[in-house]
Amino acid sequence: MRIAAAQTIVTPDIGANGEHIRAMMVASSAAGVRLVHFCEGALSGYAKAQIGHPAEWARFDWQRQEAELRTIAALCGQLRLFAVVGGAHRLAASAPPHNSLYVLSDQGSLVTRYDKRYLSNSELDGWYTPGTEAITFTVDGYRIGCAICIEAQFPEVFAEYERSGVDAVLFSSYGIPGRFDTALRAHAGLNCLWISAATPAQTVPDRAPAAIVGPDGKWAVRCLPSGAAGFAELLLDRQDPAYDIALNKARPWRRLAREGAIYRERLSDDPRSRRRDEF
Repeated sequence: MRIAAAQTIVTPDIGANGEHIRAMMVASSAAGVRLVHFCEGALSGYAKAQIGHPAEWARFDWQRQEAELRTIAALCGQLRLFAVVGGAHRLAASAPPHNSLYVLSDQGSLVTRYDKRYLSNSELDGWYTPGTEAITFTVDGYRIGCAICIEAQFPEVFAEYERSGVDAVLFSSYGIPGRFDTALRAHAGLNCLWISAATPAQTVPDRAPAAIVGPDGKWAVRCLPSGAAGFAELLLDRQDPAYDIALNKARPWRRLAREGAIYRERLSDDPRSRRRDEF
């Protein structure tokens, strides 16, 4: 199943953002991609960047964003393409929105929505309301999870997805600094899953470009670090010999190890095993 991590220009103009997203959908579909995902705030804009102050949510054009989402969803149906689009999600007038990823199917419908759970300290200061749960969805037999931005710093997010049996995590961020680059490779290698990272084009080359890391913890493909719009695409293949050790040996072994039975049945009853005060 071929996926793509996009890097698009994100502007304060929701309509322009929608055009950038749809252009990337057409280009990635022409390359045989089945699922393309976009960065945090790709459609709505992101806090402190395109949205300058929390008070601006009161003036945000929610109807325009919904219209753009419907147009994007319709294009998904025409292209037979899944798209995961970053945007704000409106709550009651008294509450800040969720920072979300909308999962749109190849039938042109909304499958589900992921709301960022681990917000940064500044995001909690009136910018966003935290989400409450992980989500997964399936494309062509591959199970997918989602994560956003600072969640790269929380190993439990990726460990939870590994336990739920996902093949890949779509990571969408407004920029990929060096610490995220390192963390994503570690999460992929430790949990033996693919991680696809989408980012805005304007944050490159100061930060890392859109890219996909394999279950071995190595970047498999990256966009050019020029800051131009584009996408990194990769075929997810569980039978790929390059990932045989990661997927067929390391991942099932580590799951057994974490359960602990393979160690408990080999514990020693020798008193010397419990002594800590002798050589």
